[in-house]
This record gives sequence, C-alpha cells and structure tokens, in this order.
Amino acid sequence: MSAAWNANRIPDQHGRTAVVTGANSGIGYVTARELARAGARVVFACRSEARGSAAVEQAQKEVPGAEVEFAALDLGDLASVRAFAEAWQDRTLDLLVNNAGVMALPHSLTADGFETQFGVNHLGHFALTGLLLPSLLAAPAPRVVSVSSGMHALANIDIGDLNSERKYSKWIAYGRSKTANLLFTHELARRATAAGTALVAAAAHPGYAATSLQTRGARMEGRKGAERIFELGNRIFAQPAEGGALPTLYAATVPDVRPDDFYGPRVLMTRGAPGRSWRAPWTLDDTAGERLWAASEQLTGVAYDSAFKG
Repeated sequence: MSAAWNANRIPDQHGRTAVVTGANSGIGYVTARELARAGARVVFACRSEARGSAAVEQAQKEVPGAEVEFAALDLGDLASVRAFAEAWQDRTLDLLVNNAGVMALPHSLTADGFETQFGVNHLGHFALTGLLLPSLLAAPAPRVVSVSSGMHALANIDIGDLNSERKYSKWIAYGRSKTANLLFTHELARRATAAGTALVAAAAHPGYAATSLQTRGARMEGRKGAERIFELGNRIFAQPAEGGALPTLYAATVPDVRPDDFYGPRVLMTRGAPGRSWRAPWTLDDTAGERLWAASEQLTGVAYDSAFKG
C-alpha cells in the first residue's frame, strides 16, 4: 500500500453497482462521485430529495457520462429503510457504503423512538445492510464499508443503555455510535466468513475533514458562537472532503482489503493518504459484537440468518 494512494488510483469499477448513504454532501458526495468516475453505477441514497437530486446533477456535471441516480432513504425511519430495500428488489448490489451520519446533536429521537445518533449512525445502517444482504451475496465480490470515526475512542457501548436513557451526553453518545459501527463491522465480517461467503466487511474514518457534521449540532442548539468556532477550525485545521473520503474509497475498492480492516488517514489519524488505522480494543470484542448484534436485530426486526444460510 503506497503512502501516495489517491482517488486517481481507484481500480476500474465498471460493471459494479454501489449504494452510498448520505451522498448529498461532504465525504459521501466525494465517495459517490469518485466511484462513478471510476466507472461504477452509483445510487445516491439520501434523506432529502432536493439535496440528493442536486448532488446527482452536480456529479453529472463533474463526471460527464456518470451513471448516477437518487433514491430516497431516511436512516432515522425504519419504514423508509424497508421501502428502500423493497424497491431494490432482486437487483444485485456489489458495494454498500454506510456513510451517512450525525454528530453531537442535542438529545432527540428517531421516528422509531431510538436516540438519534445511535438510531441513525448504527441501527439504520444495520437494518439497511441486513435487508440488502441477499442482493450483496448475489454479487461475485460484494463489499460493505461502514464509516466510523477516530472519536469512537470516546466511549464503548453500554449494552444496558444503548439509547442513552439514563444519562445523555452528546459526545459520549456519538462515540458509542461510532464504536457500534466498528463492532458491527467486526461481527459482520466474522459471520460472513463463517458462512463461507465472499462478502468483505470493512470500515473507515475520515480523520479531521471539513464537512457540515461539525457545525450541525451547534446550529440546532442555536449556539452561533460555537458554530463559528467549528467553521474556523474547519478552515484552519481540517483537510477537505476530498482527502477525508480517501480511506472510504480505499476500503471500498482496493483488492487487498481484508475482512474487518479499518482505514484512516496516516498522519496522526487526521489527514494524509489512507492506511490501516488504530482502533480501540473494545471494538474487537467478540462477545460485545454478538450482544450488540442480537440487540440490533431485536430493535430493528431485521435478522440476517436466512440470507447467510442461503
């Protein structure tokens, strides 16, 4: 793996179909655009039709001839997740990028009553992946990439309080949701390998990349001063979304990616070319992964066993 790896080195993706959640802006948009530039047919799965359709139009301008389309998906509403999967029907899916997410929001609940960060960042993607699993397993070399964060190190999950009902801290809840992404990847990789499938489940994080994630929570709370501080930090310290998307693109396309690999920027986990990243030891805990998986199946009503058993 070369330290100089960049989007120009993405392997040819012609003949592959990808779904990228949250592809309307930031890292998700860059990921979707560059997959399309490499030849993939890419579905921009977004909550807002206006923003998602605008992103598709922008990608078509930047990549003439790109095979891109919008599809509605609200990860905070399991009915929307099921509708997306039902609309997919029997189509083969080569790549699913679980990118969409929210960060450090004031306390709120999803349409199904889950704490929003846990519900959107983990449960929505858990359900989506499970519902699309038959389409993934029908592909010759399927891959699922989940976007976590270096800030998973803030907190392990609390299996007895997954929805942060006892006490809510927006940053701890965010860290737990990002730990959940890694535990999900760990357990999905284990189960896919045990079932003898070709599915590769990997994860990535963008380091410190300038996106709307940093400012959204402060804007929702009406904290204009904090919002301006985050905007300034993005301008001075963060790498652009083009750099932040590289670990995801590497994990999604490079042949030597292994099950349960975790990629991030090489320089202090914040910027630079992608490489295998440090992760907290609790994200490799088999027992925790199994317990989170069981709880996630119960909460979402989505079970994976029948797909893995064929």
